[in-house]
Amino acid sequence: MAKTYNDIYMDARVRFKQAGISEYSQEARILLAHVAGKKPEEFYRDLRLYTSTKYEEEAEAMIKRRLEGEPLAYLTGRWEFYGLPLVITKDVLIPRIDTEIVAETAIKLVRGRSVRVLDLCCGSGCIGLAIAANVQESKLVLADNSDAALKVARTNAVLNRLSSRTSCIKSDVLGAPEIFLGAFDMIVSNPPYIKTADIAGLDPSVREYEPIGALDGGESGLDFYESICKNWVRLLNEGGFLVFECGIGQSMDVREIGEKNGLDYIKIVKDTLDIDRVVVFRKL
Repeated sequence: MAKTYNDIYMDARVRFKQAGISEYSQEARILLAHVAGKKPEEFYRDLRLYTSTKYEEEAEAMIKRRLEGEPLAYLTGRWEFYGLPLVITKDVLIPRIDTEIVAETAIKLVRGRSVRVLDLCCGSGCIGLAIAANVQESKLVLADNSDAALKVARTNAVLNRLSSRTSCIKSDVLGAPEIFLGAFDMIVSNPPYIKTADIAGLDPSVREYEPIGALDGGESGLDFYESICKNWVRLLNEGGFLVFECGIGQSMDVREIGEKNGLDYIKIVKDTLDIDRVVVFRKL
């Protein structure tokens, strides 16, 4: 018997809820709309329409993958960050709501100014592109050590019509910066900050699907902060800002690293759960 979109949606909704997926209704709608090649609002409009056997089979396959733990963003290949549509692949981390606090903090620091911004460990490019989209006179360099991640970042720059003010470079943040990069008014980074020993204990949806290289911050979880503060702040202009995302319990260690390397500590910004999430420095 033929099923409507609503039949399949309601079934997926129940199964997602039983599996403990918190946003089960929204996820079911987004996933099934993606399979149908529709926007979520179009899918909702067409709920009473009948589907094809092919659609039912494709929808069931995607539902099973989600129930097995594969994140929604990797299933649809799309995500939204700070109001920007993004292409997301398994080569980059899925942007979190906490990281929007990093972007918002950075934007407030330089809004209305003509600035040059460097996004280190850029992944999808979400932080840097959010800054570029909201600071009209800014120019952006996205840097990562992964060719695949840089491909995603370039795609997202084009998708958001920011490619004319954005360039992408392959660079190892654990090493010294290339001289040709020039000077910047701001460096932002959400670097890998999970301790190597803690990787095995991460939620399976993270550990088994997201790129480990974008998570592993070394034995202490602080390797990238150490390198950036030691090697990369030389690229900052006098008065330039360094804005970091950090993990739970890391803010004071990151502050100490920055101050040890001659940076002026400005502030720590908390996320929506009242956890220290952003550390801001200024180069004297």
